[in-house]
Amino acid sequence: MKELKGINVFLVGMMGTGKTTVGDLLARQLGYSFVDTDNVIEKAAGKSINQIFADEGEEAFRQLESEVLSHLSAHTRLTVATGGGIVLKRFNWSYLHHGLVIWLDSPVEVLMARLQNDTTRPLLQNDNPAQALQTILDQRRNLYAEADLHIQISAEDRPEQIVSRIMAEIPHKLKSDD
Repeated sequence: MKELKGINVFLVGMMGTGKTTVGDLLARQLGYSFVDTDNVIEKAAGKSINQIFADEGEEAFRQLESEVLSHLSAHTRLTVATGGGIVLKRFNWSYLHHGLVIWLDSPVEVLMARLQNDTTRPLLQNDNPAQALQTILDQRRNLYAEADLHIQISAEDRPEQIVSRIMAEIPHKLKSDD
């Protein structure tokens, strides 16, 4: 897509919105490389995100996340699936704003259905994961809303449909910035 001129595309949003699945498909459509920040962090740390949270805490994880984002921002033609909390550090926005930021937004009910059997999410390891998800979304909603493009996702939406909507919206978003 020539309108992008090689700038990176960053997908933000809650855990369970499909950033990795959609990001991989979107990268193929764009002719970009795909990177998932969580995968890069796990490789760099030599342990799972759960283990990083357990051993070093959320703040250490967030620091690694910022470092990975910094390195990725030096590249071009990347589609990047970010961790859901990457928007929490204001400093990360200095990297994100060098690309096109797309917020994948799903209702909590959809997220719960997708994440109900997922034990790899440290922020959901409690007695009421639905309430935890709602609280996290409430804390982050205004930050996600700073994205360039807001894509609402329902339970019925398939990844291919979401990618088609994103591809249709990108040219409009870029033209409005000229």
